[in-house]
Amino acid sequence: MSEQKLIKRQLIKNMFYTFVVFAVILIFFDIIIYNQVSVSLYKSIDKELLRTAKNYENTMLYDEFIEGTKITFIETKINPRLICIIRNSDGEILNSENIGRFYNDYLNDITFHKTNINEIYAIKVQDKYNYRGITLKFNGLVGKEIYVQLLANVDGEVETITNMTNTLLIGNLIIIIVAIISSYILSKTTLKPIMDSWKKQTEFVQNAAHELRTPLTIIQAKQELLLQEPESKIIDKSEDINIILKETKRLTKLIKELMILAMADSNELKMKKEKTDIDKLIKEIVIPYKDYAELQEKEISMDLKFNKEINVDSNKINQLMIIILDNAIKYTSENDKIEIKTYYKDGKCVIEVLDTGIGISKEAAKHVFDRFYREDKARSREKGGTGLRTFNSTYNSKITWWKYKNNAK
Repeated sequence: MSEQKLIKRQLIKNMFYTFVVFAVILIFFDIIIYNQVSVSLYKSIDKELLRTAKNYENTMLYDEFIEGTKITFIETKINPRLICIIRNSDGEILNSENIGRFYNDYLNDITFHKTNINEIYAIKVQDKYNYRGITLKFNGLVGKEIYVQLLANVDGEVETITNMTNTLLIGNLIIIIVAIISSYILSKTTLKPIMDSWKKQTEFVQNAAHELRTPLTIIQAKQELLLQEPESKIIDKSEDINIILKETKRLTKLIKELMILAMADSNELKMKKEKTDIDKLIKEIVIPYKDYAELQEKEISMDLKFNKEINVDSNKINQLMIIILDNAIKYTSENDKIEIKTYYKDGKCVIEVLDTGIGISKEAAKHVFDRFYREDKARSREKGGTGLRTFNSTYNSKITWWKYKNNAK
Protein backbone atom coordinates (compact mmCIF):
# COMPACT_ATOMS: atom_id res chain seq x y z
CA MET A 1 0.00 0.00 0.00
CA SER A 2 1.33 3.45 -0.95
CA GLU A 3 2.36 6.08 1.57
CA GLN A 4 -0.50 8.40 0.55
CA LYS A 5 -3.13 5.67 1.04
CA LEU A 6 -1.75 4.78 4.47
CA ILE A 7 -1.77 8.40 5.56
CA LYS A 8 -5.29 8.91 4.19
CA ARG A 9 -6.55 5.80 5.99
CA GLN A 10 -4.97 6.91 9.26
CA LEU A 11 -6.42 10.41 8.80
CA ILE A 12 -9.94 8.98 8.37
CA LYS A 13 -9.46 6.69 11.37
CA ASN A 14 -8.26 9.53 13.61
CA MET A 15 -11.05 11.75 12.35
CA PHE A 16 -13.63 9.05 13.16
CA TYR A 17 -12.28 8.50 16.69
CA THR A 18 -12.20 12.24 17.38
CA PHE A 19 -15.76 12.64 16.08
CA VAL A 20 -16.97 9.74 18.26
CA VAL A 21 -15.47 11.44 21.32
CA PHE A 22 -17.20 14.71 20.38
CA ALA A 23 -20.50 12.87 19.81
CA VAL A 24 -20.37 10.98 23.12
CA ILE A 25 -19.63 14.17 25.05
CA LEU A 26 -22.43 15.98 23.19
CA ILE A 27 -25.00 13.24 23.86
CA PHE A 28 -23.95 13.10 27.50
CA PHE A 29 -24.50 16.85 27.95
CA ASP A 30 -27.79 16.73 26.01
CA ILE A 31 -29.13 14.07 28.36
CA ILE A 32 -28.06 16.06 31.41
CA ILE A 33 -29.64 19.29 30.09
CA TYR A 34 -32.88 17.55 29.06
CA ASN A 35 -33.27 15.77 32.38
CA GLN A 36 -32.44 18.86 34.43
CA VAL A 37 -34.91 21.06 32.53
CA SER A 38 -37.65 18.40 32.64
CA VAL A 39 -37.19 17.81 36.36
CA SER A 40 -37.13 21.53 37.17
CA LEU A 41 -40.26 22.22 35.05
CA TYR A 42 -42.31 19.40 36.57
CA LYS A 43 -40.94 19.73 40.07
CA SER A 44 -43.29 22.51 41.23
CA ILE A 45 -46.30 20.80 39.61
CA ASP A 46 -45.56 17.47 41.28
CA LYS A 47 -44.95 19.22 44.59
CA GLU A 48 -48.35 20.95 44.41
CA LEU A 49 -50.10 17.67 43.52
CA LEU A 50 -48.51 15.89 46.49
CA ARG A 51 -49.32 18.78 48.85
CA THR A 52 -52.97 18.83 47.78
CA ALA A 53 -53.21 15.03 48.07
CA LYS A 54 -51.87 15.32 51.62
CA ASN A 55 -54.59 17.86 52.44
CA TYR A 56 -57.25 15.49 51.19
CA GLU A 57 -55.85 12.73 53.35
CA ASN A 58 -55.84 14.92 56.46
CA THR A 59 -59.33 16.40 56.10
CA MET A 60 -62.83 15.04 55.75
CA LEU A 61 -63.30 14.63 52.05
CA TYR A 62 -67.12 14.58 52.00
CA ASP A 63 -70.28 13.98 53.96
CA GLU A 64 -72.34 11.33 52.33
CA PHE A 65 -76.14 11.02 52.64
CA ILE A 66 -78.76 9.62 50.44
CA GLU A 67 -81.68 11.81 49.30
CA GLY A 68 -83.27 9.62 46.73
CA THR A 69 -80.36 8.99 44.35
CA LYS A 70 -78.30 12.15 45.03
CA ILE A 71 -74.98 12.23 46.92
CA THR A 72 -73.58 15.57 48.10
CA PHE A 73 -69.80 16.14 48.55
CA ILE A 74 -68.01 18.69 50.68
CA GLU A 75 -64.57 19.14 49.01
CA THR A 76 -61.40 20.76 50.30
CA LYS A 77 -60.06 23.93 48.68
CA ILE A 78 -57.39 23.36 46.05
CA ASN A 79 -55.10 25.33 43.74
CA PRO A 80 -57.15 26.78 40.82
CA ARG A 81 -54.69 25.20 38.42
CA LEU A 82 -55.69 21.72 39.62
CA ILE A 83 -58.79 19.74 38.67
CA CYS A 84 -60.32 17.46 41.27
CA ILE A 85 -62.35 14.56 39.88
CA ILE A 86 -64.21 12.32 42.30
CA ARG A 87 -65.06 8.85 41.04
CA ASN A 88 -66.84 5.78 42.35
CA SER A 89 -65.42 2.27 42.20
CA ASP A 90 -66.65 1.93 38.61
CA GLY A 91 -64.78 5.09 37.55
CA GLU A 92 -67.91 7.18 37.10
CA ILE A 93 -67.47 10.89 37.80
CA LEU A 94 -69.53 11.99 40.83
CA ASN A 95 -68.72 15.71 40.88
CA SER A 96 -69.10 16.77 37.25
CA GLU A 97 -71.37 19.67 38.28
CA ASN A 98 -68.64 21.19 40.42
CA ILE A 99 -65.85 20.91 37.82
CA GLY A 100 -67.13 23.39 35.28
CA ARG A 101 -68.51 23.54 31.76
CA PHE A 102 -65.08 23.82 30.06
CA TYR A 103 -63.81 20.53 31.51
CA ASN A 104 -67.10 18.72 31.00
CA ASP A 105 -66.38 18.59 27.27
CA TYR A 106 -63.59 16.06 27.69
CA LEU A 107 -64.03 14.63 31.21
CA ASN A 108 -65.02 11.26 29.83
CA ASP A 109 -61.78 11.14 27.81
CA ILE A 110 -59.60 11.36 30.93
CA THR A 111 -58.00 8.00 31.63
CA PHE A 112 -58.57 6.44 35.04
CA HIS A 113 -56.87 3.38 36.50
CA LYS A 114 -57.10 1.97 40.00
CA THR A 115 -53.55 0.61 39.86
CA ASN A 116 -51.55 3.84 40.08
CA ILE A 117 -52.76 4.96 43.52
CA ASN A 118 -50.71 7.65 45.33
CA GLU A 119 -48.21 7.89 42.43
CA ILE A 120 -47.52 10.77 40.07
CA TYR A 121 -48.34 9.92 36.45
CA ALA A 122 -48.70 11.67 33.09
CA ILE A 123 -51.70 11.38 30.79
CA LYS A 124 -52.77 12.91 27.50
CA VAL A 125 -56.39 13.87 26.76
CA GLN A 126 -57.74 13.87 23.20
CA ASP A 127 -54.12 13.69 21.97
CA LYS A 128 -53.56 17.40 22.60
CA TYR A 129 -53.93 18.21 26.30
CA ASN A 130 -51.18 17.12 28.68
CA TYR A 131 -51.71 16.49 32.39
CA ARG A 132 -49.84 15.22 35.39
CA GLY A 133 -51.93 13.65 38.10
CA ILE A 134 -52.24 11.60 41.27
CA THR A 135 -55.11 9.32 42.39
CA LEU A 136 -56.20 8.81 46.01
CA LYS A 137 -58.45 6.08 47.38
CA PHE A 138 -60.97 6.53 50.25
CA ASN A 139 -63.59 4.35 51.86
CA GLY A 140 -66.97 6.12 51.92
CA LEU A 141 -69.26 6.38 54.95
CA VAL A 142 -71.67 3.87 53.50
CA GLY A 143 -68.93 1.41 52.63
CA LYS A 144 -68.37 2.51 49.04
CA GLU A 145 -64.91 3.06 47.52
CA ILE A 146 -64.31 6.65 46.43
CA TYR A 147 -61.39 7.79 44.26
CA VAL A 148 -60.08 11.32 44.03
CA GLN A 149 -58.15 12.11 40.86
CA LEU A 150 -56.10 15.33 41.01
CA LEU A 151 -54.88 16.66 37.65
CA ALA A 152 -52.71 19.62 36.63
CA ASN A 153 -52.43 20.85 33.04
CA VAL A 154 -48.81 20.95 31.84
CA ASP A 155 -49.24 22.05 28.22
CA GLY A 156 -46.95 25.04 28.84
CA GLU A 157 -44.22 22.83 30.29
CA VAL A 158 -44.55 20.31 27.43
CA GLU A 159 -44.27 23.10 24.88
CA THR A 160 -41.19 24.46 26.66
CA ILE A 161 -39.55 21.01 26.58
CA THR A 162 -40.50 20.58 22.91
CA ASN A 163 -38.95 23.95 22.04
CA MET A 164 -35.87 23.08 24.05
CA THR A 165 -35.61 19.71 22.27
CA ASN A 166 -35.87 21.39 18.87
CA THR A 167 -33.24 23.90 19.92
CA LEU A 168 -30.97 21.09 21.07
CA LEU A 169 -31.46 19.23 17.79
CA ILE A 170 -30.62 22.31 15.73
CA GLY A 171 -27.69 23.08 18.02
CA ASN A 172 -26.51 19.48 17.80
CA LEU A 173 -26.67 19.58 14.01
CA ILE A 174 -24.50 22.69 13.99
CA ILE A 175 -22.14 21.19 16.57
CA ILE A 176 -21.90 17.94 14.58
CA ILE A 177 -20.88 19.89 11.47
CA VAL A 178 -18.34 21.84 13.55
CA ALA A 179 -17.19 18.55 15.15
CA ILE A 180 -16.60 16.97 11.73
CA ILE A 181 -14.59 19.97 10.57
CA SER A 182 -12.73 20.14 13.90
CA SER A 183 -12.05 16.39 13.81
CA TYR A 184 -10.56 16.73 10.34
CA ILE A 185 -8.41 19.71 11.35
CA LEU A 186 -7.27 18.06 14.60
CA SER A 187 -6.50 14.79 12.85
CA LYS A 188 -4.57 16.55 10.13
CA THR A 189 -2.70 18.62 12.70
CA THR A 190 -1.91 15.50 14.73
CA LEU A 191 -0.69 13.63 11.67
CA LYS A 192 1.38 16.52 10.30
CA PRO A 193 4.48 15.85 12.49
CA ILE A 194 4.21 12.13 11.65
CA MET A 195 3.86 12.90 7.94
CA ASP A 196 6.80 15.32 8.09
CA SER A 197 8.88 12.78 9.99
CA TRP A 198 7.92 10.05 7.54
CA LYS A 199 8.84 12.26 4.62
CA LYS A 200 12.17 13.21 6.17
CA GLN A 201 13.02 9.64 7.07
CA THR A 202 12.08 8.44 3.58
CA GLU A 203 14.30 11.15 2.15
CA PHE A 204 17.02 10.20 4.62
CA VAL A 205 16.89 6.54 3.63
CA GLN A 206 17.19 7.54 -0.03
CA ASN A 207 20.08 9.90 0.72
CA ALA A 208 21.82 7.38 2.99
CA ALA A 209 21.42 4.69 0.33
CA HIS A 210 22.94 7.06 -2.22
CA GLU A 211 25.83 7.94 0.10
CA LEU A 212 26.48 4.27 0.87
CA ARG A 213 26.17 3.16 -2.73
CA THR A 214 28.76 5.63 -4.06
CA PRO A 215 31.77 4.49 -1.98
CA LEU A 216 30.71 0.84 -2.28
CA THR A 217 30.61 1.17 -6.06
CA ILE A 218 34.05 2.77 -6.12
CA ILE A 219 35.49 0.11 -3.79
CA GLN A 220 33.98 -2.69 -5.86
CA ALA A 221 35.25 -1.21 -9.12
CA LYS A 222 38.79 -0.75 -7.80
CA GLN A 223 38.87 -4.23 -6.31
CA GLU A 224 37.73 -5.74 -9.61
CA LEU A 225 40.57 -3.88 -11.33
CA LEU A 226 43.03 -5.28 -8.80
CA LEU A 227 41.71 -8.80 -9.39
CA GLN A 228 42.31 -8.41 -13.12
CA GLU A 229 46.03 -8.01 -12.45
CA PRO A 230 46.76 -10.36 -9.54
CA GLU A 231 50.51 -10.39 -10.20
CA SER A 232 50.89 -6.61 -9.99
CA LYS A 233 52.99 -5.07 -7.21
CA ILE A 234 51.43 -2.96 -4.46
CA ILE A 235 53.49 0.06 -5.49
CA ASP A 236 51.99 -0.09 -8.97
CA LYS A 237 48.47 -0.10 -7.57
CA SER A 238 49.05 2.31 -4.68
CA GLU A 239 46.71 4.91 -6.17
CA ASP A 240 43.84 2.41 -6.45
CA ILE A 241 44.52 1.11 -2.93
CA ASN A 242 44.58 4.69 -1.61
CA ILE A 243 41.18 5.34 -3.18
CA ILE A 244 39.78 2.13 -1.63
CA LEU A 245 41.10 3.16 1.80
CA LYS A 246 39.66 6.65 1.42
CA GLU A 247 36.22 5.33 0.52
CA THR A 248 36.41 2.74 3.31
CA LYS A 249 37.09 5.50 5.83
CA ARG A 250 34.16 7.43 4.41
CA LEU A 251 31.92 4.39 4.85
CA THR A 252 33.19 3.84 8.39
CA LYS A 253 32.45 7.44 9.29
CA LEU A 254 28.95 7.25 7.81
CA ILE A 255 28.15 4.00 9.64
CA LYS A 256 29.49 5.45 12.90
CA GLU A 257 27.22 8.47 12.52
CA LEU A 258 24.25 6.19 11.88
CA MET A 259 25.05 4.15 15.00
CA ILE A 260 25.36 7.26 17.16
CA LEU A 261 22.07 8.51 15.75
CA ALA A 262 20.36 5.19 16.58
CA MET A 263 21.75 5.30 20.13
CA ALA A 264 20.52 8.88 20.58
CA ASP A 265 17.01 7.89 19.43
CA SER A 266 16.90 4.99 21.89
CA ASN A 267 18.14 7.17 24.77
CA GLU A 268 21.24 5.01 25.10
CA LEU A 269 23.58 7.91 24.41
CA LYS A 270 24.77 8.95 27.88
CA MET A 271 26.50 12.15 28.89
CA LYS A 272 29.79 11.70 30.79
CA LYS A 273 30.36 15.11 32.34
CA GLU A 274 33.62 16.16 33.96
CA LYS A 275 35.40 19.37 34.87
CA THR A 276 36.87 20.72 31.64
CA ASP A 277 38.88 23.80 30.68
CA ILE A 278 36.78 24.96 27.72
CA ASP A 279 39.44 27.25 26.20
CA LYS A 280 42.03 24.48 26.30
CA LEU A 281 39.59 21.94 24.83
CA ILE A 282 38.55 24.26 21.99
CA LYS A 283 42.20 25.05 21.21
CA GLU A 284 43.08 21.33 21.00
CA ILE A 285 40.16 20.74 18.62
CA VAL A 286 40.83 23.74 16.36
CA ILE A 287 44.64 23.53 15.92
CA PRO A 288 44.56 20.50 13.52
CA TYR A 289 41.98 22.30 11.40
CA LYS A 290 44.16 25.43 11.13
CA ASP A 291 46.74 23.56 9.09
CA TYR A 292 44.02 21.93 7.00
CA ALA A 293 42.42 25.32 6.33
CA GLU A 294 45.76 26.90 5.38
CA LEU A 295 46.23 24.26 2.70
CA GLN A 296 42.99 25.57 1.16
CA GLU A 297 44.13 29.18 1.64
CA LYS A 298 41.55 29.81 4.37
CA GLU A 299 42.23 31.44 7.73
CA ILE A 300 41.12 30.17 11.15
CA SER A 301 41.56 32.47 14.15
CA MET A 302 40.72 32.00 17.86
CA ASP A 303 39.64 34.49 20.50
CA LEU A 304 39.29 32.39 23.69
CA LYS A 305 38.32 34.46 26.76
CA PHE A 306 36.19 32.17 28.93
CA ASN A 307 39.06 31.14 31.24
CA LYS A 308 36.95 28.80 33.41
CA GLU A 309 36.36 25.13 34.00
CA ILE A 310 32.84 23.80 33.60
CA ASN A 311 31.15 20.42 33.97
CA VAL A 312 30.60 19.08 30.42
CA ASP A 313 30.99 15.98 28.24
CA SER A 314 34.18 16.81 26.38
CA ASN A 315 33.68 14.00 23.82
CA LYS A 316 30.31 15.39 22.75
CA ILE A 317 31.73 18.90 22.48
CA ASN A 318 34.59 17.50 20.43
CA GLN A 319 32.11 15.84 18.02
CA LEU A 320 30.01 18.98 17.83
CA MET A 321 32.95 21.28 17.10
CA ILE A 322 34.29 18.90 14.43
CA ILE A 323 30.91 18.93 12.65
CA ILE A 324 30.70 22.74 12.81
CA LEU A 325 34.32 23.30 11.76
CA ASP A 326 34.01 20.73 8.98
CA ASN A 327 30.96 22.55 7.60
CA ALA A 328 32.62 25.94 8.01
CA ILE A 329 35.63 24.80 5.94
CA LYS A 330 33.50 23.01 3.32
CA TYR A 331 31.29 25.99 2.63
CA THR A 332 33.91 28.74 2.55
CA SER A 333 36.07 29.71 -0.42
CA GLU A 334 39.72 30.72 -0.74
CA ASN A 335 40.73 33.72 1.41
CA ASP A 336 37.60 33.34 3.57
CA LYS A 337 37.93 33.60 7.35
CA ILE A 338 36.66 31.38 10.16
CA GLU A 339 36.69 32.72 13.72
CA ILE A 340 36.12 30.79 16.97
CA LYS A 341 35.25 32.72 20.14
CA THR A 342 34.60 31.77 23.76
CA TYR A 343 33.39 34.17 26.41
CA TYR A 344 31.29 34.43 29.57
CA LYS A 345 27.75 35.85 29.37
CA ASP A 346 24.86 35.78 31.87
CA GLY A 347 26.40 32.92 33.82
CA LYS A 348 26.93 30.82 30.70
CA CYS A 349 29.76 29.79 28.45
CA VAL A 350 29.22 31.00 24.89
CA ILE A 351 31.08 29.40 21.99
CA GLU A 352 30.71 31.07 18.60
CA VAL A 353 31.91 29.82 15.22
CA LEU A 354 31.66 32.54 12.58
CA ASP A 355 32.71 32.41 8.95
CA THR A 356 32.53 34.55 5.84
CA GLY A 357 31.34 31.69 3.67
CA ILE A 358 28.20 31.25 1.59
CA GLY A 359 25.97 31.35 4.69
CA ILE A 360 22.46 30.02 5.06
CA SER A 361 19.15 31.50 3.88
CA LYS A 362 16.54 32.76 6.35
CA GLU A 363 14.16 30.01 5.26
CA ALA A 364 16.75 27.30 5.82
CA ALA A 365 17.73 28.82 9.18
CA LYS A 366 14.30 27.80 10.50
CA HIS A 367 15.24 24.15 9.91
CA VAL A 368 18.80 24.31 11.22
CA PHE A 369 17.93 21.89 14.06
CA ASP A 370 15.68 19.64 11.96
CA ARG A 371 17.13 16.18 11.57
CA PHE A 372 18.10 15.11 8.02
CA TYR A 373 17.53 18.63 6.68
CA ARG A 374 19.92 19.90 4.01
CA GLU A 375 19.39 23.25 2.32
CA ASP A 376 20.96 22.28 -0.99
CA LYS A 377 21.09 18.53 -1.56
CA ALA A 378 23.18 18.76 -4.71
CA ARG A 379 25.67 21.06 -3.01
CA SER A 380 25.83 18.79 0.05
CA ARG A 381 26.63 15.75 -2.04
CA GLU A 382 29.24 17.70 -3.97
CA LYS A 383 30.88 18.70 -0.69
CA GLY A 384 30.49 15.21 0.79
CA GLY A 385 27.70 15.91 3.28
CA THR A 386 25.19 13.27 4.31
CA GLY A 387 22.60 15.34 6.13
CA LEU A 388 23.08 13.22 9.26
CA ARG A 389 22.69 14.83 12.66
CA THR A 390 24.03 12.74 15.52
CA PHE A 391 22.87 15.26 18.08
CA ASN A 392 21.55 18.80 18.25
CA SER A 393 23.94 21.63 17.53
CA THR A 394 22.81 23.36 20.68
CA TYR A 395 23.93 22.06 24.06
CA ASN A 396 22.17 23.78 26.94
CA SER A 397 22.57 23.54 30.70
CA LYS A 398 22.49 25.95 33.62
CA ILE A 399 26.08 26.95 33.08
CA THR A 400 26.69 26.12 29.42
CA TRP A 401 25.23 27.55 26.23
CA TRP A 402 26.28 26.83 22.67
CA LYS A 403 25.56 29.24 19.90
CA TYR A 404 26.43 28.70 16.26
CA LYS A 405 26.59 31.54 13.74
CA ASN A 406 27.23 31.29 10.02
CA ASN A 407 27.50 34.78 8.52
CA ALA A 408 27.37 35.40 4.77
CA LYS A 409 29.76 37.84 3.13
